[in-house]
Amino acid sequence: MIQGIPIQHFLIVSTLMFFIGVYGFLVRKNLITILMSIELILNAVCINFVVFNKYLFPESLQGYVFTIFVIAIAAAEAAVAIAIIINLYRRYNSINIENINTMKY
Repeated sequence: MIQGIPIQHFLIVSTLMFFIGVYGFLVRKNLITILMSIELILNAVCINFVVFNKYLFPESLQGYVFTIFVIAIAAAEAAVAIAIIINLYRRYNSINIENINTMKY
């Protein structure tokens, strides 16, 4: 237990975050909310890395290293995605996927 909190609580929170992110990714039409859903999925994965590292191998730091790596990749992904979204908005005056798919190039 981490400070008296059982592993099940962390896994429940992580699972909820993951599936909320998947739901948002599949259902939402706005590119910003899709990006936020992807970030939610990556944060759920980071929680799992840290929790399993703490409970299974408390003397090693691999889970923390993977978490830092995922955070760095997520930051780069967010920067590139926001740049793409800004360019799409400048071109089509919308960030709604349905509007972008129906417009001609």
